[in-house]
Amino acid sequence: MIKKIAWDTFKNTGDINAFLELKQIENIESNIKEVQDISNINIDNNQLKQDNNQKVD
Repeated sequence: MIKKIAWDTFKNTGDINAFLELKQIENIESNIKEVQDISNINIDNNQLKQDNNQKVD
């Protein structure tokens, strides 16, 4: 969605900086999502380890 907004902004204004800034925001959002996914995987793995340790005890 941001990519479309960025492109439309560039087409309407001709300002490449606006396009590039919006593309940077899109990339930042993507990176945040990746970090969140990795964090969720780590949390899930830690919970599995704890569950397995409780079963052994």
